[in-house]
Amino acid sequence: MMKLESESPGAAHWSRQQYEGLFPAAENTTPSEPVAWVVENETENARDVVSGEKCKLLAFLVAHRSDAEWELENIVVAETVRRRGVGTLLLRELIAQARAERGGNIFLEVRQSNRSARALYEKAGFVEIGLRNSYYAVPPEDAILYRFSLY
Repeated sequence: MMKLESESPGAAHWSRQQYEGLFPAAENTTPSEPVAWVVENETENARDVVSGEKCKLLAFLVAHRSDAEWELENIVVAETVRRRGVGTLLLRELIAQARAERGGNIFLEVRQSNRSARALYEKAGFVEIGLRNSYYAVPPEDAILYRFSLY
């Protein structure tokens, strides 16, 4: 996940500790939890077009559920499969899971300059609800806030 994320300049860049936190201990039964979906290549000898290394992970989405509210925290799609419906597939899975668990809304923030991500969210039905000035530090940039109402 970290390798794929590092190859995507528009993605949220997380530390190893943040990724490890996605996999809580089995006894964790709090109503607040991270959830992740991945898309893998089923071809055993798939190779990354840049590095030539074996590549099975094509995309992932990380969300956080807290009672009835969800937050999409990170979505990354490998450059080789962008604009092929992979991001849409992940968003549909998130929406279906949130609905199945009787969620109310899904929230997210995205860099103002990330036009392709914003188009993906808007196409999926997310609505712009606000702005966070100077939310991102490196490089400094505002965040656009979005909400998807589940019902």
